[in-house]
Amino acid sequence: MLLTEYRFDLVIQALRSILPLAHPADALLRQFFQQERIGSNERALVAETVFGVLRHRLFLEHACSMQTTPRRMALAYWTRFGGYNLRELTPLLKRDEEKWLGQIKGINIDELPLSVQAELPDWLIEKLREGGAAGSGHPAASPLRGLRSAMTDDAILTLGRSMQQPAALDLRVNTLLANRDEVLQSMQAEGFDVQATPYSPIGIRLKGKPSLTRHPLFLTGKFEVQDEGSQLLGFLLAPKRNDMVVDFCAGAGGKALMLGAMMRSQGRLYAFDVSEKRLANLKPRLKRSGLSNLHPQLIAHENDNKIKRLAGKIDRVLVDAPCSGLGTLRRNPDMKFRQSAQSVIELTRKQASILAAASKLVKPGGRLVYATCSLLHEENRAIIDDFLSSHADFILRPAAEILAQQLIPLDTGECLQLLPQLHGTDAFFAAVLERVKPITQDDAATATLSQEE
Repeated sequence: MLLTEYRFDLVIQALRSILPLAHPADALLRQFFQQERIGSNERALVAETVFGVLRHRLFLEHACSMQTTPRRMALAYWTRFGGYNLRELTPLLKRDEEKWLGQIKGINIDELPLSVQAELPDWLIEKLREGGAAGSGHPAASPLRGLRSAMTDDAILTLGRSMQQPAALDLRVNTLLANRDEVLQSMQAEGFDVQATPYSPIGIRLKGKPSLTRHPLFLTGKFEVQDEGSQLLGFLLAPKRNDMVVDFCAGAGGKALMLGAMMRSQGRLYAFDVSEKRLANLKPRLKRSGLSNLHPQLIAHENDNKIKRLAGKIDRVLVDAPCSGLGTLRRNPDMKFRQSAQSVIELTRKQASILAAASKLVKPGGRLVYATCSLLHEENRAIIDDFLSSHADFILRPAAEILAQQLIPLDTGECLQLLPQLHGTDAFFAAVLERVKPITQDDAATATLSQEE
């Protein structure tokens, strides 16, 4: 795209308003577009540059040294990562900037600190070194799958580089209204570069970032945008048609809509969330979906009376817990700057509380899936281990076995651990818990007598 003074000025304005990161970058960018009312080409350039700068911010700050201004960061990004040559940028440059940009092109990134190479802040690298994403090497080669294992610097670098790549656009076919082959063939006939996702049997992956909000298949509810990793959570929960199901932290309801379709719009499905705004965003999606069994419910907190009334009655519970979001850096690169070691500690307290409250809903023989889009052990397996240590009536079910029952050949250990460099998805963690009859003192005494006899 041709760079003009007008477009450059728009980029500088956007970066100036977004880089302090007082709020999520995508929300700030939407606000900027609402204020500026600019053309589609300008919007595309601004969005690509803003998110590119956020993905490569640590390198750009190093390259800009003491002059880390929005103007210089945009120029450095375009030169090093945006595909522009110095000749294209020359009309925009001030004195001495051409020489400076030439120096930036010559920086050997392999000689820079790991945090700059991986584009991960020091606090996060330390956490990954202590024990980050399990299975961070090849799954079949890792003897510590599912357990806490420190990541090597090479593994951290591989992970970080995978997070610097923009995420693919994944769709979930609404199986209540269509099947994947039908949607694939229709989109291919229209010229879209699409293919079936490798793991989810109802997923489609698109090349590029076409706008689909006005596409007939979207408007008639035949697909929704949803990362393949997120789709796999539904297959771990595996609700049956007439089950009672709860999506405990439903948000805008993407996973709840999938669960409703898996249930063929039968049974009863509750979508709980503490945000009225998020549940409001579910309404148009629910209308398109054709579902009649999904009931959004606003709650005040995890111990709301609406939840207590369902104690011990629910067949399936999904807890997609509030988390650091560090597994979504391909889509939300600002998260690594908006989170901290302290914020993670605060999140783990909330996660433990939510899991404990949600577990009370599960009836004996029922299933609970705890999931996050985080890379960190303390948000993932540590939460599960602490929960199991104090809840003898729950056991951990191997995630791979449940997926295999649905002909999904994916084994990352006892728990599901998806990573972008291995699976092409966001980083997801999920553990499958099943409620069993607790062992009472009478049961233990009977078992002891049987052994003595």
